[in-house]
Amino acid sequence: MGSEQSKEKMYCTRYLNGNGPPSLADQAENGTSGHQINSKIVNGNQPDDGQMSITHLTRNVEGYPDCDTIQINFEFDDGIQTDKHPNPGQKYYGLKTVAFVPLNHQGTKVYRLLEIAFNHKLLFTVATTSTGEERVTFADIPLKTKESGGHDSFSYPDPNYLKTVKKILKSKGIE
Repeated sequence: MGSEQSKEKMYCTRYLNGNGPPSLADQAENGTSGHQINSKIVNGNQPDDGQMSITHLTRNVEGYPDCDTIQINFEFDDGIQTDKHPNPGQKYYGLKTVAFVPLNHQGTKVYRLLEIAFNHKLLFTVATTSTGEERVTFADIPLKTKESGGHDSFSYPDPNYLKTVKKILKSKGIE
């Protein structure tokens, strides 16, 4: 798959089937996340083999003209589903993607919180696509995968993103 269009179809199908996460506004406002909310951080069902690294970019994300960018790199190999996934014992396809935050105080804080979420297996999951493929995909914590280009949920500019994602992470015990 790999193309942005294919990703969008997968997310759209998840939402149409009622399997998508609550809206960002609902999550931020009400603390609804699909996970137990308490002071203890819960663990998700993200595959075990994921890798997370960062790259310092000497350019800005749209909306943050005065700072560089942290590019967060994620990579998951193909694997076999566990009992935490939709079809245990079946193969799933991996994922290689990036996310971006501005390299400023708030962006660095969000990066560190996202790193905690990744270590608790909360950023990704295994899901079935509209074509029936099982693959690693985003869970319910929003990530900005485009540095610029519009007003969809994956792109900057978004003046509320850092604040919203911190609220969502806090609802999962990550602060």
